Amino acid sequence: MTREEKSQVIKDLTAQLAETSTIYLADISGLDAGTTSNLRRACFKANVKLSVVKNTLLAKAMEAAEKDFGELPSTLKGNTSIMMAETGNAPAKVIKEFRKKSEKPLLKGAYIDEAIYVGDENLEALSNIKSKEEVVGDIIGLLQSPAKNVVSALKSGGGKIAGILKTLSEKE
Repeated sequence: MTREEKSQVIKDLTAQLAETSTIYLADISGLDAGTTSNLRRACFKANVKLSVVKNTLLAKAMEAAEKDFGELPSTLKGNTSIMMAETGNAPAKVIKEFRKKSEKPLLKGAYIDEAIYVGDENLEALSNIKSKEEVVGDIIGLLQSPAKNVVSALKSGGGKIAGILKTLSEKE
């Protein structure tokens, strides 16, 4: 790879890192071609972009990006694949599901909305993170439930109130 090609790869990686809020680093070494293809298919279905990167180029892209990746550059040893997604838990779910059949991929680390996770032991916690849409849905559901209770109480009591008013008006 020429110097210009490396420079272009670093620029491309830096741009991807800047526009993505969910970045996972994984080790997929030891997977044969068929298994790697199945992993790529699983990632595609989950809307996760998977690519194998050179550690030195990714480290330089992380330095050039305007984000603080904390300890993540220290995990760049051996085989590294980068997984990017819009949803914070999508790559973790793909890894967790895929590991039911295989020992890999191993989670090296993750960057999710400025939070940094290092180590494979964080996989369970990451797969349980709710997306923004799920959190917003939960909040809306919580906000709607008191209003629904008031409306249903008024509907059920509406007949009673109308009956009382009719009785009172007939007495006069």
